[in-house]
Amino acid sequence: MMYDNLLTRSFSKHERKKLGYGALAACLLITLSFFIVFNPYLGPLPLLNFMLSTGDDQKLFAVNDTSSSLQMDKEIITINDASSSQEAVARDAEMVRNDKKLINDTGSSRQTINGYLVLVLNDAESVIKDSLLVNDTSSSQQIATDADAATMNEKIELRCNIMGRSEFCEIKGDIRIDGNSSTAFIVSSETDILTAENTSWSIRPYARKEALGEKDFARKWSVKLVTDRPDIPRCTRNHSVPAILFSVGGYSGNFFHAFTDIIVPLYSTAQPFNREVQFLITNRKSSWIAKFKTLLEALSRYEIIDIDDRHDMHCFQSLTIGLKGRNNKELSIDSSTSPYSMKDFTQFLRRWYSLKKITAAKIRDGDKRKPRLLIISRKRSRAFTNVGEIAELAESLSYQVIVAEPGPDVSGFAKIINSCDVVMGVHGAGLTNIVFLPENAILIQVVPFGRVEWASRVSFEDPAKDMNIRYLDYKINVEESTLIQQYPADHVVLRDPSVIGKQGWLAFRSIYLDKQNVTLDVNRFRPTLVKALELLHQ
Repeated sequence: MMYDNLLTRSFSKHERKKLGYGALAACLLITLSFFIVFNPYLGPLPLLNFMLSTGDDQKLFAVNDTSSSLQMDKEIITINDASSSQEAVARDAEMVRNDKKLINDTGSSRQTINGYLVLVLNDAESVIKDSLLVNDTSSSQQIATDADAATMNEKIELRCNIMGRSEFCEIKGDIRIDGNSSTAFIVSSETDILTAENTSWSIRPYARKEALGEKDFARKWSVKLVTDRPDIPRCTRNHSVPAILFSVGGYSGNFFHAFTDIIVPLYSTAQPFNREVQFLITNRKSSWIAKFKTLLEALSRYEIIDIDDRHDMHCFQSLTIGLKGRNNKELSIDSSTSPYSMKDFTQFLRRWYSLKKITAAKIRDGDKRKPRLLIISRKRSRAFTNVGEIAELAESLSYQVIVAEPGPDVSGFAKIINSCDVVMGVHGAGLTNIVFLPENAILIQVVPFGRVEWASRVSFEDPAKDMNIRYLDYKINVEESTLIQQYPADHVVLRDPSVIGKQGWLAFRSIYLDKQNVTLDVNRFRPTLVKALELLHQ
């Protein structure tokens, strides 16, 4: 009322009317100016959702495509949590921040819910419910509603995860895979997508992130969002089933890494498709594919495509690039975030390799059956130099002894080890064959000299428990190592292995893993074999 009286005394009725018209015109002018300036950022994107997930203390990078004249600022999105020490290693971008800031790019909004970073480019038209954003790194989080399903062939969904040790992206939409440029194009007909175009995500589809910095370790691929314009490659081969693109480069020649880095995560990724999925392999190795042909055919009914082949443009409506299900434990599946477990995986192996023995023998007093003991032999390093003495000891304790060395015939060795109740061997890739053991069997891991306990535990002791395999170990002393024949008694290699360990992994491996063989003290080892017998009686 006070302000009304003031206006009445200060201006005539005609002047007040003119003033009102002027204020209205000014408001309209300001509003028009706002939309002209910010229109590029406010354009609707009704068909595009992003959901990129990170873990605690992880850094997610959207990398600019510098080949285009349309530039966007580099963005670094960081979520910190002092309770976690894990760090995601990002490529093609500089780590310049380590705080809780969320730096917005044009046309997008971000929020973090339950550890997920969510980018919604159609913020004005989409509602994302908390219930859809559970902390599950093993299965795709569906952003689309049932009502959107009919237009899935036009809708774009992208979910990238850099949590843990495996990088992967799950994509739905018009996907065109160009082996020549190692690029998965996500194509949209929406003109308003220009606000997000030319942002790309770089990924090496091999599930051991800590090794990805090594040169030529695994081929790098890009996931790139583009509009459907004439210079975008056209499809030459259309596929009606989903695809999984993964690398068989890296350490895949090692039997342990073949399983922990590729086969186990591939099982977690492919099994939900019930074999209706196309495998696209980069860094193709014919010998590797031949070696694991049985498992590859168990997971996909389609002939493998060498995606590095430059001749075809393969097009899909659904693509997973990289492998899911790889956590921080070796030879394991986290059943809290996956519908599968290592028990499911070992059952899968027994079924496809036609392994008959499901459970290890249970020996009773007076039972004439002899438990079968497999001694895994090695030739190049960490070999038993007195296999004969070990076998004689075991036979004297009523074991039926088999001595064998794993080779390229995976199926043949799988049948041998599945027939046994106890397996023993020196720490090494050959022990990976425990995946074929029957349940309640026993693994005896012989731990070499040189503080190899940690590697032995994470590689085989912990995984054995997840596979329902009972575990024993035998730590050799320096007198049982052939290193005493190579170095004087007061040498640091024998006196203090931790000094060598501080020189780095390569120095440590070259001595304690590559130069060492084992001569078991059979008298000292005898109680371990007796303990295994006792476990078989339980």
